[in-house]
Amino acid sequence: MLRFVPLLLIAACANAFAKEPKQSPESDAKFVGAIGCRSSSCHGGAGEKRSQYITWSQKDFHTRAYAILLDARSARIAEAVAIAQPQSSARCTVCHSPFQSVAQTRLTSSARPDEGVSCESCHGAAEPWLRGHTRADWSYATRVSAGMHDLRNLYVRANACVACHQNVDADILKAGHPELVFELDSQSVNEPKHWRDDDPTIGPQTWLTGQAVALREITWALIKSPPDERAQLLDQESALVWLLDKTGFGNDLSKFSAFPAIQQSANEIAERAAKWTPTNDSLMSILQTLAASDSEFRSTNASRENLFYRAIRLELALERLSVALNLSSKIEKELNALRSDVQRHYDFDVAAFAEHLRALRSKL
Repeated sequence: MLRFVPLLLIAACANAFAKEPKQSPESDAKFVGAIGCRSSSCHGGAGEKRSQYITWSQKDFHTRAYAILLDARSARIAEAVAIAQPQSSARCTVCHSPFQSVAQTRLTSSARPDEGVSCESCHGAAEPWLRGHTRADWSYATRVSAGMHDLRNLYVRANACVACHQNVDADILKAGHPELVFELDSQSVNEPKHWRDDDPTIGPQTWLTGQAVALREITWALIKSPPDERAQLLDQESALVWLLDKTGFGNDLSKFSAFPAIQQSANEIAERAAKWTPTNDSLMSILQTLAASDSEFRSTNASRENLFYRAIRLELALERLSVALNLSSKIEKELNALRSDVQRHYDFDVAAFAEHLRALRSKL
């Protein structure tokens, strides 16, 4: 039940053997469904390189995306916004059952809408590369040039996820759809991962790239929304502008007043963040700067709602940075307190959050 943003497929070089492979346009490539991946000799077997289908099918929440549309809560939301059947409405299926948004000419008989968000929802229509992608003479660049999405590129990866994990139409949100807060790093870990990231800096990179694309998408929603539906989005946008400025990646975002300028700047930050190579010192500097913001929650002209969204983004940032720096156990009590503080809008206590933030800062 979300707005859809087309996946941004980018490439930095036309050479298929360059560091960043060229992404081939999908054109009319066909989807074959998860059945094409589940063979024990492919991704339905044992071992690190062959268990991806099993991990997805048994542990991943995405497999339940379509089934959610059949429950009582979805029925109530649909009724409130005059949708007859959520399981067949494009407003819902675009994210909960992506194959239903694909032209029938691009679906093989084995591509089933009730798969939910399955392999090709992220990796791209498999017909052009399914048979060849496991060949020893196919490099990663070859697979991407054949149409597989370049998900090693964090910018591409974030764009593949944010379209369905950040913005919810205002009427659907009011009807009871859970509010979404996109944070790519923790959401990837909790999925759980059915892939391997070898780069030890991938966590902070993933977090920062995700926060920048979240800001871009919120600003996109603001551009499209009527003024009377902007209040909550403006609070979310303000919170992310504040956070990104604190990291030093913000390009002084707070100076912009026009939505398109913020949107463009956020996209540029996301592209830079995807190539960021932080050191422990730089991560600690960001962590300490964020932790030292407790005074801004004690004395500020910002609204309680704005501070709530700021606190949500801040808590997620502190958590992901502390994981990257192996500090989670040292500040576990303080992180748990902050996490508890931001569970609900209606009882968010600004003073308590500021005090818990001060306690965390003292531990660092």
